[in-house]
Amino acid sequence: MSTSRTTTRTLQIACATVAAALLATGCGRSDDSSAADNAPAKISSGKAKGKLVMWSMGDKADKDLQSLAKKFEQQNPGVTVQITAVPWDAAHEKLTTAIAGGNTPDMSLIGSTWMAEMASMNGFQATPASFKESAFFPGQWDTTKYKDTSYGVPFIADTSVIYYRTDITTKAGIKGAPAGDWAGYLKDLKTIQATAGKQNPKLRNATQLQVGFNSWLFWLPMVWQEGGDIYDADARKFTFDTPAVTKALEYYSGFFKDKLSPNDKTDARQNLQNALIGTVQQGPSMSGDLHKNAPQLDSKWQTMPLPKGTQSAGLAGGSDLAVFKEAKNADAAWKFVRFLTEPKNLAEYADASGNLPAAVQSWSEGHLGDNPKMAAFETQLKVTKAPPAITTWQQIADAIDSELEKLAYGKATVAEVQKTLQSKATSIGTGR
Repeated sequence: MSTSRTTTRTLQIACATVAAALLATGCGRSDDSSAADNAPAKISSGKAKGKLVMWSMGDKADKDLQSLAKKFEQQNPGVTVQITAVPWDAAHEKLTTAIAGGNTPDMSLIGSTWMAEMASMNGFQATPASFKESAFFPGQWDTTKYKDTSYGVPFIADTSVIYYRTDITTKAGIKGAPAGDWAGYLKDLKTIQATAGKQNPKLRNATQLQVGFNSWLFWLPMVWQEGGDIYDADARKFTFDTPAVTKALEYYSGFFKDKLSPNDKTDARQNLQNALIGTVQQGPSMSGDLHKNAPQLDSKWQTMPLPKGTQSAGLAGGSDLAVFKEAKNADAAWKFVRFLTEPKNLAEYADASGNLPAAVQSWSEGHLGDNPKMAAFETQLKVTKAPPAITTWQQIADAIDSELEKLAYGKATVAEVQKTLQSKATSIGTGR
């Protein structure tokens, strides 16, 4: 999936089967009850001291994070920060192995879909009460939770919006952005599709949905937008058998039945750039890619929030900062977490790296708020939700991907897929 944020998330969850094996063989540090009883950590007064070791996910050193670490060291002369880069495709196994063996660094960047699983292994300290939930976008804060306790602090936010080619929509007679509700959006897509090969000679499809692996990232918000969910946390039951899920599956299936989206798994980003599609749902990294690879198109694309059903909703992804239970310098680690998530510092990091800040105030501290093409992301982050905080989530996500692919290829009906999802999810269960 190339250099997209979705690619990063693909790598973030690629090693989930290893974690499942660790959990199945009881390799976690201790049972789930100890994690549930974990009291919030406390941060001492005064400056940070000693050696602080952090793992940062990525194939190479994060220069922007290193720059902030130097600033932290200047403000805290007695501390030394060591940041080690860990490739995303090896990170999950490395983290779970470190937790299982009690041999962790002090803190790490953690993919948001891993938080519940690793918290259930008693891997993290509970978040100090001095970190205020209200300072962060609600969906991002929820990614840190496991059984109603927070085990980290949001750092990098991630969500997706609709990118659209204004030259294509204009030729289709659409003034401004496509409609912001599902009925209107689908109507506009059909209008765009009608111009394929005519007003828009290169156009093949009005849009392009993800097919197969990681398609759940784009489908799950459709359920929330219809006012439903796939899991009832209070009852600890899956709810794939509800009307909202039916509606979301019908939406997804309809894109392919009406030829609005291809199912050939070609590169959607490149297709939008080449005017082969008119709209696409993607994350913030696509903005940078488009500007870098096709600056001549800067005036020909724009973004909008996801269409809404009975309500607006989107998926909260990204990465959180967590301090390990076995941290040798936990106090300095929490102080560094506090430093990194201060609105001005996080805004500085976001401006330099191109990532979205998870703290609400950071959007007014930096330059993101001045970019009209990023406004849709701020709007979307206000209504995002986190996936279910269950340790078996990756197995559930894989099942969703598999069944959605059947819909895309016309190999199953909505009713068959819905029944299979409810059965598979119930069989998989919720884990710890």
